Amino acid sequence: MRNKRVYLIKELLSELPQYKDLDIPDNTEEQKKLLRSLMNIRPPRPIGEEFLRVQDEYLRAEVEEKGITDSDTLPVSPDHNRLVLWRGDITTLKVDAIVNAANSALRGCFVPCHSCVDNIIHSVSGIQLRLACDKLMTEQGYDEPTGRAKITPAFNLPCRYVLHTVGPIVHGQLTEQHCRQLADCYRSCMELAADSGLKSIAFCCISTGEFHFPQEKAAEIAVQTVTEFLQRDSQIEKVIFNVFKQEDYDIYRTILYT
Repeated sequence: MRNKRVYLIKELLSELPQYKDLDIPDNTEEQKKLLRSLMNIRPPRPIGEEFLRVQDEYLRAEVEEKGITDSDTLPVSPDHNRLVLWRGDITTLKVDAIVNAANSALRGCFVPCHSCVDNIIHSVSGIQLRLACDKLMTEQGYDEPTGRAKITPAFNLPCRYVLHTVGPIVHGQLTEQHCRQLADCYRSCMELAADSGLKSIAFCCISTGEFHFPQEKAAEIAVQTVTEFLQRDSQIEKVIFNVFKQEDYDIYRTILYT
């Protein structure tokens, strides 16, 4: 793993003449941080097959080491037999599709090692995900509107696909438009998943992080929108509400288990 990591770092540094003399740290965690940073800042442009082969082997081994959770093993809500609440790392979940809370450029987060889910998903998937997103957005020719969704392969993630959606950004007071836009995100993802023949989908907490949507209201909208969709759809068999924070887990648990 170390040899693969150092190879990847060297290859990415070779694209950046200003860092040609940068010393690669000996510490494993510092090497991982540097590799992720270089992946995060890399613009969407082609790269050699050997790099991709080594990168894919490395990233898949990293996911295996973290441990993969099979969505089929997760218990459903006692009152909603197609809904699941799960607290964990969405990039370790084996499911048909996970949802990425993207920005309007839809090419991932370029801030090195940022904590947003967009950055994390792209970092684990590999540089192919940014290339796939760039192809979609170049063909589209304009930024992704709030509330819509697009689908790409998941590459090195244990899921099959990634659904990318742009949630509303809340500055100041929450409005009805914000709420409608967030509901649109969940509805668009469900429709796209169903139209793509998928049976399971895992949602992150769209817009509640960097976009400042109030957590409780966001959870209410998420559950209501998904539940309403499932009442008229039989294609989707399981919807997972993935949370990372204990606070979000408690909010969703109150909604789904009472």
